[in-house]
Amino acid sequence: MKTLNARTLLIGALSGVAAFALAYAAGVTVLFSTLLAAASALPILIAGLGYGLLPAIVGIVVAGALGLALASPFFALYTLAVTLIPAGWLSHLGNLARPATEIGGPEGQMAWYPLADIMMHLCAAVTLALIVVGAVAGYGPETTGQIIDAFAAALTAENPELAGDAAVIAQFKSMFTLLLPMVQGATSVILLFVAFHFASRIAIASGLSNRPREDVAVALRMSTNAIFVFLAALVATFFGGTIGLIGAACLGAFGGGFLLSGLARMHLAARGKSWAVPVIILSYLSLIFTFPALVFITMGLLDTRRAIALSPGAPTNNDDDERNEPWT
Repeated sequence: MKTLNARTLLIGALSGVAAFALAYAAGVTVLFSTLLAAASALPILIAGLGYGLLPAIVGIVVAGALGLALASPFFALYTLAVTLIPAGWLSHLGNLARPATEIGGPEGQMAWYPLADIMMHLCAAVTLALIVVGAVAGYGPETTGQIIDAFAAALTAENPELAGDAAVIAQFKSMFTLLLPMVQGATSVILLFVAFHFASRIAIASGLSNRPREDVAVALRMSTNAIFVFLAALVATFFGGTIGLIGAACLGAFGGGFLLSGLARMHLAARGKSWAVPVIILSYLSLIFTFPALVFITMGLLDTRRAIALSPGAPTNNDDDERNEPWT
């Protein structure tokens, strides 16, 4: 574990300022809000992957303090819970390594924390974050009902012929209440993984990280245990109430993980083929529809494993290097 010194504090503080600036810009810029929200995780991820856990923690604290002081308590909570804290944890997991001999591997090699397990942690962290944020915000049928009522009233005011049947609107309210945390969970997992992927590339290219560059198309799979969590979340959505909302958030988060796994399988199957580029583009464009997304989720469910990246070297115990911290 690194010691807390001026260099660590400066790196962490700068990453926190950058993360807050990007998150705040996402809140005031509608056009690039999704892109900026995802990018807000990058400074924390780079600081954590390149310099260790302590700079990431400092950055998270600084970003949270700035959000509390310059924006609002809910903005700070949402940014920390959904984006920055999971990003800091991912950077820590990305630095974990152990001698390969401990898991039956070759001598003189380091085994790095599996990408499948990192995905499990990411899905669980997003689920927990959405539960906390939803509880604080008082999310539930009443909240979504007001949104839909306002939308229906606006449509009716523009064109009275568009007034919907009360039973249909009530059914849509019930569906929308579960759909929103599902979409939010899947979107958050996907964006955070993309940010982790780019941050890893930056840290490796800069010589700040010892973790080897993994072939994502081969390594990006979910753990077999994630299937049981996914199925339990699916069952929970039928209970309704608070349990149903928790199940929806979990289902969306883990569904996002399996979707990424399915896309990785598609990339691997298309590799080297003459039709690869158009198929990949069409596959991503098709994700705006439900059925293609379910196909890729199913592909992810059908191929679960833990690929472990290896690199030459041995663990170090220097106070100035946390990038070979052992894991169990």
